[in-house]
Amino acid sequence: MAYCRNCGQRIYDESNLCPFCGETQSSSVQVRQSGGQGVVDNGGFLWGLLGCCIPIVGLVLFLVWKDTKPRTAKAAGIGALVSVIIGVLWYVLLFLIGVGGSIAMM
Repeated sequence: MAYCRNCGQRIYDESNLCPFCGETQSSSVQVRQSGGQGVVDNGGFLWGLLGCCIPIVGLVLFLVWKDTKPRTAKAAGIGALVSVIIGVLWYVLLFLIGVGGSIAMM
């Protein structure tokens, strides 16, 4: 069961409209009950930055949160992906500089 983001009443997970107050619900912003506590999924730049600095942590966070916090998981996963892409491009650039340097020395 989910809770209305406006009035806090319990509503069905798939509800697009709260039957109590009439507020339109967005599934990615709804507060869901998890272990007696509400879980708010607001994404976050810092999770993406953590995933970029430590890609394995970003991957683990993505896998752990992909069902319960999809926006936060996406931020961490994108951070990890950006870090891996930058690393690959860095090694390609170093390889090209190395090959170019060795050809120029001949």
